[in-house]
Amino acid sequence: MSEYINNREYRQKVLQELIRDLHNGKSVDEVKPRFEKLIEGVSAIEITEMEQALIREGLPVEEVQRLCDVHAAVFKGSIEEIHAPGKPEEQTGHPVHTFKLENNALNKLIDEEITPHLESFKKTGNQEDVQKLADDFSKLWEVHKHYLRKENLLFPFLEKYGITAPPKVMWGVDDEIRKSIKDAKDAMENYEGNWDKLVSLAEQAINGVSEMIFKEENILFPMALQTLSEDEWLKIEAESDEIGYCIVKPAGKWQPVRINVEQKVSMQGEESSEKDYATFETGILTFEEISGIFNTLPFDITFVDKDGIVKYFSQGKDRIFPRTKSVIGRKVENCHPPASVHIVQKVVENLKSGAKDHEDFWIKMGDKYVYIRYFSVRNEKGEFLGVLEVTQDIKPIQEITGENRLVK
Repeated sequence: MSEYINNREYRQKVLQELIRDLHNGKSVDEVKPRFEKLIEGVSAIEITEMEQALIREGLPVEEVQRLCDVHAAVFKGSIEEIHAPGKPEEQTGHPVHTFKLENNALNKLIDEEITPHLESFKKTGNQEDVQKLADDFSKLWEVHKHYLRKENLLFPFLEKYGITAPPKVMWGVDDEIRKSIKDAKDAMENYEGNWDKLVSLAEQAINGVSEMIFKEENILFPMALQTLSEDEWLKIEAESDEIGYCIVKPAGKWQPVRINVEQKVSMQGEESSEKDYATFETGILTFEEISGIFNTLPFDITFVDKDGIVKYFSQGKDRIFPRTKSVIGRKVENCHPPASVHIVQKVVENLKSGAKDHEDFWIKMGDKYVYIRYFSVRNEKGEFLGVLEVTQDIKPIQEITGENRLVK
């Protein structure tokens, strides 16, 4: 049986069956033994795929949302995530670090202020405790900013990677929590002796916030950390100030570990000189690296300067149109058959004048489907530098179907 348990697709099927069992009325205690026996190390990504598969098969988002609390309880204690020191989420200022700081502050507010004041109110029912609770819930309402950042900054990146079900489910639960906090605040600010109602609304709100903290830290954040790139987290951090924070602010500015390539070059000392490097606005490369990059591109490139002189071509393993070094320095018109020279001249004229930014052609050559593109190359001032020809066999691209993700 172990060979099936270790099979990812089989495990996905088991996860779906467990959720369906819960949906059909089985209790958490009934499904948990099977879950613990068959599933080991369930990742946040697999939970995500399970939810999305259920929705694709016709289970409404609202149904998954209704099951959210139940399956969170099932997965509790079974989600295996690595929290080794030095992980991005443990670095000061990282968006997840900040989210967790806020969650800690929310837990502290609930444990040290709201719960004691609510317990006191249950015993006394006096107005003083109601006012304390009203003040507490004004602080609790700051969770709205926490949810706004999550929904407007984090969720769009998850959706970009095709992760759509968890954001939909969680956003719906967030709205329910917001409503429960507002309802509780209204009951406190307009308290007229309805003891049972106030207690019920307050408990519903704090339970909702607490359960969402668990779901974020054990499902959402691990899943997001497995999915988003460092640059995407930087974008989230850069835009977070505009929305604001919940109770606490970031503990500092996040500084991802980056190698200063300019400093690295200068530290090379006598082994290299400035002539060995090309400095660009977006980085520094050796000429060997530049040559290697151009020759590794999955397409052929040829550059013709502003005077119509062939100045460079790449040397990939399988060039579509052969080139010899003798072409360097020749007029581009002389590199084409006489019958097509007028077309070449027109293309260059359009690109040089700015009438067009690019010109595209495509032809069939044996078993290849060749896509030929000509681009106008300009500097920052918009001045014409030349024409870049890009040639690629696009037949293998046209044959691509389905998906082949980096994260399996």
